[in-house]
Amino acid sequence: MDFGGSVKQTEQFDFAIFGIPFAEKSCYMKGAAKGPQAIRAASTSEAINAWTESDVNLEEETSIVDLGDIAVNGSFWDVFARVEDQVRRISGKNAVPVALGGDHSLTYPIVKALAETYDRLDILHFDAHPDLYEELYGDRYSHACPFARILEEGYAANLVQVGIRAATGQQRVLAEKHGVRMIEMKDIGKPLDLAFSNPLYISFDLDALDPAFAPGVSHHEAGGLSSRQAIDILHSVRGRIIGLDVVEVNPERDPAGITASAAVKIIMEVLGKIVASRR
Repeated sequence: MDFGGSVKQTEQFDFAIFGIPFAEKSCYMKGAAKGPQAIRAASTSEAINAWTESDVNLEEETSIVDLGDIAVNGSFWDVFARVEDQVRRISGKNAVPVALGGDHSLTYPIVKALAETYDRLDILHFDAHPDLYEELYGDRYSHACPFARILEEGYAANLVQVGIRAATGQQRVLAEKHGVRMIEMKDIGKPLDLAFSNPLYISFDLDALDPAFAPGVSHHEAGGLSSRQAIDILHSVRGRIIGLDVVEVNPERDPAGITASAAVKIIMEVLGKIVASRR
């Protein structure tokens, strides 16, 4: 669909949306493979307009394309390689990649490709879970492990995690080892001051939101962010945003489409923030 009418057909663009209907690294339900389809459907201009809360009209003030979905046949390495190639193509046009997941394992190949362009990269990660397992059920590339791989392979200089409320002892040890700033839900009581000196990548797992605001995720974890809290945090971030993924939307658990609508709002507000910063 069209993100409030802002998606165009053009060879010159500032933002490139692409879907990755892949959930083979999910450890529970596989419904996130239908996430890209659900997010696009919720973005229709028949229901929403192209304006953001930053007073940006995405239809008129920038150029956004939708490059369709990555093929997900073959091994997960094949899929990851296609994701990396897509990100390289987008970055090669000096555009911002916007990935629609899919499960959270996909952040790893995206960041790996971006690290070729940016020597030092900061990551802002919204999630109920740290996704810092060394491995889960014998799988080092599970959707519960992407940030462990990113950090150990040196693809990010700094990682800040917001909304955490299901951290294990093992993950806390790894977070301390790599200097991760873990902002847990129990400690969020006032507006956050988040400033980043390096190019900033944002990864947003919809289960960062409380299930009341995002029932369409595979792992319900009570006590999360409200949609308003998440948007306010994103608005307050200071830094140069160079990429975004929104992952783990499982429409099979949300027939009303509440979660996909939240994903659309998050994407559009981040894009609006980037456009406003360039004025």
